[in-house]
Amino acid sequence: MKHTLSPQRYLILLTVLLTASVGDTMLSHGMSQIGAVDFHHLGLLLAALRNPWVIGGIVLLIGFFSSYLTALSWADLTFVMPATAFGYVVVALLSRFWLHEHLSAYRWAGILTIVCAVGFVANGPSRTEHEPTALEVMDSGAGR
Repeated sequence: MKHTLSPQRYLILLTVLLTASVGDTMLSHGMSQIGAVDFHHLGLLLAALRNPWVIGGIVLLIGFFSSYLTALSWADLTFVMPATAFGYVVVALLSRFWLHEHLSAYRWAGILTIVCAVGFVANGPSRTEHEPTALEVMDSGAGR
């Protein structure tokens, strides 16, 4: 089935991808500044909540969750999931070039495997283009 999405829906999928990737990377950067948190140092969690990188990451992840819920309201999970899978590539690139983390060949192979597998799933049948629900028909006034 060919997907015909409006530009606004493509923007929501792009928001899912970017907010998850950048939000996770910002959290990682902020928590690397805080240090290890364990039961003996729970006060570090409060310090983390004052770190601007952690705050920014939390805000972006709230944006991710909102856009993800929005996308799932009109599309199948197998249609929305590729946006988050391609987010693994963005996270890997941000981790490598911004956080200067070393990614082994095994990690790159794992990321490539995940992206390819999600691509296979995404090409399967979809109900994203679906018949309107009874509530949508009532809201549109078509039943009057």
